[in-house]
Amino acid sequence: MDRVNAEQTRPEPDFTAHLFDLDGVITPTAEVHMRAWAEMFDAFLRSRGVVEPYTERDYFAHVDGRPRYDGVRELLASRGITIPEGADEDPADQAPGEETVRGLGNRKNDRVLALIRTEGVAPYPGTVAYLDALPAGARLAVVSSSRNAEEVLRGAELRDRFEVVVDGMVAAAEGLPGKPAPDTFVRAAELLGVAVGDAVVYEDAVSGVAAGAAGGFGAVIGVDRGAGHEALHGAGATRVVDDLDALVPSASSDATEAGR
Repeated sequence: MDRVNAEQTRPEPDFTAHLFDLDGVITPTAEVHMRAWAEMFDAFLRSRGVVEPYTERDYFAHVDGRPRYDGVRELLASRGITIPEGADEDPADQAPGEETVRGLGNRKNDRVLALIRTEGVAPYPGTVAYLDALPAGARLAVVSSSRNAEEVLRGAELRDRFEVVVDGMVAAAEGLPGKPAPDTFVRAAELLGVAVGDAVVYEDAVSGVAAGAAGGFGAVIGVDRGAGHEALHGAGATRVVDDLDALVPSASSDATEAGR
């Protein structure tokens, strides 16, 4: 299924710059993040005696695409739980009843890194095919809420493909609000020296699509890895695909021919 907003007439490869989210767009690490969030929140909510369990729906509604600590706050707020904010250096192994927002976020992050180092990370073949099909002069950036983007890109052997990486570390250092605010995508375009209208955003998260739409980018491509086509369109995607290889010119032509 590949739905295109009728107002978008410019093919994506024709844009000057291409701004890719990482987890769920370039690499399937979104699945790793989902597992780590579930393990952390399940244990925390049980320790608090919360009856309503953490579910996959919670991930897409409150966590997906957001900076780590924002995700913790959003989920806890959905359960009416308030805990101290804490500091970035708070340990992951805080005792029950002494947890902080940042300590829980660090606990989740430790689990993500352990899973990545144990199981490895490989990019989506469809994304690599699309990167290979882009024009030689295309300007490429990664825009991720993750503070582990550099490590994940190196593990996937793709770091040299991207001129710019604006991740959670950069956002924190520069005071940039995270998605769904558009600031990190706008900053990536600035670093590439490209106007937002000449750049495409590629996102799998509703919050990320909303960020691209708010930033006035030339196109916002939703990649449906579970959020759903309707939700991504509703957040402002100009086009939604199941995989980025659907945007490879030959694949798009084949799909058009097959539909005739």
